[in-house]
Formats: sequence, structure tokens, C-alpha cells
Amino acid sequence: MMLSRRLILLTLAALPAACASRNPTLYVLGTEPGATRTGAPRIVQVRPIAVAHYLERSQIVRSSEGYRMDVLSNEWWGEPLDTMISRILVQELNQRLPGSSVYGESGAISTPPDATVEIDLQRFDLDRSGSLLLTAQAAVDGKTQSSRPITLTVRPVDGTTTAIVAAMSIATGQLADIVAGMLAGR
Repeated sequence: MMLSRRLILLTLAALPAACASRNPTLYVLGTEPGATRTGAPRIVQVRPIAVAHYLERSQIVRSSEGYRMDVLSNEWWGEPLDTMISRILVQELNQRLPGSSVYGESGAISTPPDATVEIDLQRFDLDRSGSLLLTAQAAVDGKTQSSRPITLTVRPVDGTTTAIVAAMSIATGQLADIVAGMLAGR
């Protein structure tokens, strides 16, 4: 009787550990180097990136094709997507515009900018063919004002989450190339 009571208690104690789900795998975008440009304003502020609401979640959205959203339930972003894209874009623009100082509006710097960058990210997931699709509107207000739609397609090397995030990083680098060109007046 004593042995079976002890066995029941040990079994009950082990149940929560057996039912616990594994921790999510966290991912972050990487920075991509790009060609440097001259002629951009000296101080550039990147305003907070507007991200389509369907992307505002911890889980990585794999695709939004066919009236259905495919979310990677246990593969999450390591930080909010809008914050991460802003941070990466600031780093990439600083690399591409060596004569400029680029900072994010949500950071601690409050120097009046000579130019501002606004990005409205409308899509950032896989299309029907399995390619990453980045669709956005970009606006630059500086020496001149310009805005333009941007559509970028990058094919992941395979279907793994790591390959998808790598393709997203490449697309974000291409976005930085376009914005750097807009800032430099080209």
C-alpha cells in the first residue's frame, strides 16, 4: 500500500514536466552588406517601420497565400518584427551611407534630422512558388521628397525556417540598397 501511494505521488509529480512543451526556437534577421553611396543627407532618421498587422506576432509567418495564414507555431522572432527591421535597416544604412549618421526615431538620439525615412511593410512571407515576397512603400523626406512602391523576391535555398529567415535578411538588405539610393538622390 505504501509503495503504490509513493508511486502514484511520483507519477503525479512527473506529469507537469511530461506535458510541458519545448521552448520555441528564436530567430533574428541578419545584416547584409551593400554598396556604399555618397551624397546622402548628413543626419538621417528612420521612423518606426509600419508592419502589416498579420505579421505582428511572435511566431514567424511562413505564408499568407490562398486565403490562409501558415504560421510556424514554435519558431518565433527574437524581438518584435517592426523593431527588428528598424534596427537592421539603421545598421545597413549606416554601412551604405558612410558620410551620414543614421539613427532610429525610437532610440535615445534626438538630433534634428536632415532627412527622414518611412517604410510601410505590407507583405513579408512566402508566395505560392515558395519565394519570399517583400512588398512595401518607402518614403524619403530630405533634400528632395520621394516615395515609391517596392516589391522584392528572394528564393530561399530550401524550405527550412533558417533559409526563410536568411531570404528575409537578403530582402531587407535589398530594401536598404533602395532606400540608400533614394537618400543619395539616385
